Amino acid sequence: MTDSPALAVLQRVFGYETFRAEQQSIVEHVIAGGDALVLMPTGAGKSLCYQVPALVREGVGVVVSPLIALMQDQVDALTELGVRAAFLNSTQDWQGARDVERAFLQGEIDLLYVAPERLLTDRCIQLLERGRIALFAIDEAHCVSQWGHDFRPEYLGLSMLHERWPDVPRIALTATATQTTRREIAERLALGEARQFVASFDRPNIRYHIVEKSDVRRQLLTLLRQEHDGDAGIVYCLSRNKVEETAEFLRANGIDALPYHAGLGSALRAQNQSRFLREDGVVMVATIAFGMGIDKPDVRFVAHIDLPKSIEGYYQETGRAGRDGLPATAWLAYGLADVVQQRRMIDESTGDDAFRRQLGAQLDAMLGLCETITCRRQRLLQYFGQAIAPCGNCDNCLQPPQAWDGTVAAQKMLSAIYRLWKERGQRYGAGHLIDILRGKQTARVSDNGHDSLSVFGVGKDLSEQAWRGVLRQLLAHGLVMVDQEGYGTLALTEASRAVLRGERTLMLRREADRPATRATSRTRLADPELDSVAQIAFDALREWRSEVARSHGVPAYVIFQNATLREIAIARPDSLSALSRVSGVGAKKLESYGRLILERLAALDTGVVRLSQPA
Repeated sequence: MTDSPALAVLQRVFGYETFRAEQQSIVEHVIAGGDALVLMPTGAGKSLCYQVPALVREGVGVVVSPLIALMQDQVDALTELGVRAAFLNSTQDWQGARDVERAFLQGEIDLLYVAPERLLTDRCIQLLERGRIALFAIDEAHCVSQWGHDFRPEYLGLSMLHERWPDVPRIALTATATQTTRREIAERLALGEARQFVASFDRPNIRYHIVEKSDVRRQLLTLLRQEHDGDAGIVYCLSRNKVEETAEFLRANGIDALPYHAGLGSALRAQNQSRFLREDGVVMVATIAFGMGIDKPDVRFVAHIDLPKSIEGYYQETGRAGRDGLPATAWLAYGLADVVQQRRMIDESTGDDAFRRQLGAQLDAMLGLCETITCRRQRLLQYFGQAIAPCGNCDNCLQPPQAWDGTVAAQKMLSAIYRLWKERGQRYGAGHLIDILRGKQTARVSDNGHDSLSVFGVGKDLSEQAWRGVLRQLLAHGLVMVDQEGYGTLALTEASRAVLRGERTLMLRREADRPATRATSRTRLADPELDSVAQIAFDALREWRSEVARSHGVPAYVIFQNATLREIAIARPDSLSALSRVSGVGAKKLESYGRLILERLAALDTGVVRLSQPA
């Protein structure tokens, strides 16, 4: 590709010397006019796969994206690179939209971002038919899948792109999709003949850590204080109320936390999102409505304090951490109540039996990831059809949990559930069952005569927490079910019979004792390549970048990413020519900021700029 126009664009505009992994093959395929379905993890450079071809081919690259709130940032980032970019969505007034339409028709735009509901209007279709289109890029393509975790009904209409513009290449991109979802994307977008590119799903810089819930807000606070003090991160909750309560709790404990959910006014959501993107060290507490398309590269942790519904959703959400390649944490706390709640939600779903079975299968896979005693990353990537060796960078690899023969304990619990139903015709929840097994003489136990059951007190050898772990795993293994007729009550399944009869041995997971790491974020994230002099230069460049970003009204990473600033701090270029060889410094950024960077570095050498040593 020495004479490749694609490589020339990559180097001149984006400042990268070479393509990464599958990028080159994808870019060349689309430039040649081929359709593509691209599966590539967050942070692996999906956007370049359509941005470069759009700049090489004649016409305008039309990017279909559901991320209305982020389009301005995406356009700002391209403008900083010297790319002529614009968007059309519902946030614009009629004059702004008309100006973009005029620029499109006059060939003054390289990339046009359009929301799917806007694209499907007659006005937009007629506009596109009057212009020259280089390609269609369908971002977040998993939104088309009704089996997926973020279904958007307006995406179903995008198959018309192939019908109206059969000669324009289309590229659909997503960061996560199983083979089932991938087939559905191809079918619904009429991409059956498209070439599929599936990159590795592995994000080795992310450490996966799953813990049992026990006062989850305090657990979260400990994580933030001991491992991510001052870091930017995202905390996901299942409900709006929990978002509000958790954000308030964190703020009361000195954490700069903001809420984000669909119940907030649009202005406040936009304000909170802007602060998260533009300021350092902000923690966003959110429902899964937040995060899709977030390009913030320095998110150091993603924490879930409720059990995600599927591995696809979990992978997509955790993938928002560590986009810059530096160490990041994916932390999840879940407990028995999560499993009961998710099972009940599936049973009460208004979908048909096939839909409920699909939801159940997704939850089973998620529970399997939580309860595995083997490498988390192996189990996670196996779900997407990828095999790897143990990663050495998840909680199970670093501190392996123990497996123990829980057959007898399981038989005791299953017997308790069975006897309550057989002898009393009633079913009860987890807390009452555990009280019976542990021989706890509560008013409810005595009033119902449950202290006369043969199973009363047979489980005194296990703590209440241990029993909750047993019951959680019985639910995960499908040996116990949440009874649809009673709120949160438990019943046996067909699979229970083999365990009760002793025909099946049940190995259960016992949590390892994992003391929290007490390193501060500054210590942990100090780059081993940065000596003390380079660290001072890096901090000075970050300070300069923040000043420029504030003056431009854009997030700091739009100016330069940390990886580029680190390389500059290490190389200490003394000329524009030397600076141009740093990855991430394209022609436009060299022109805009080159001399300013050289002046800042020179000022450090002469002692004009003095920063305190990093803590």
